[in-house]
Amino acid sequence: MSRSKLDAVDMKILAILQEDGRITNVELSRRVGISAPPCLRRVRALEEAGYIRGYHARIDSQMLGFDVTVFAMVGLSSQAKADLDAFEALVRGWPLVRECHMLNGEIDFLLKCVAPDLGTFQRFLESDLVAAPNVESVKTSLTIHQSKWAPGVPFAGTGETSAKG
Repeated sequence: MSRSKLDAVDMKILAILQEDGRITNVELSRRVGISAPPCLRRVRALEEAGYIRGYHARIDSQMLGFDVTVFAMVGLSSQAKADLDAFEALVRGWPLVRECHMLNGEIDFLLKCVAPDLGTFQRFLESDLVAAPNVESVKTSLTIHQSKWAPGVPFAGTGETSAKG
């Protein structure tokens, strides 16, 4: 199923599931205006085609004691493919790193890190991140507060545009 083969019903299904992955198939079918069996077939087809990559619970990190969110901007000494791949492999093994984005420009990677406290993040920064092979520079920014969280993509015209905070 290619992107061009998605119709308005498929797009509405994706928008609704992105907003509420726990919605029942009956409620989903009602909201998109089709009966339950074809709705379920469409959801399964969207999953098999890779449009839906999983379902996740949004966990309140602060309730679990993860009070610190830091963005780390990492510059590497070498941008050779093998060096980039090696850094990405290291990052996948660091639990405090929750997101990793390779960038174009001055910074090679942007990492989103969460930690229970500044001391834990500082130890990770010194013993893992700064000490990693090929890391030339690291600049960090501590998050004061999160003013928006909207996962996924913006679906225009579906009525599914608000992010639940």
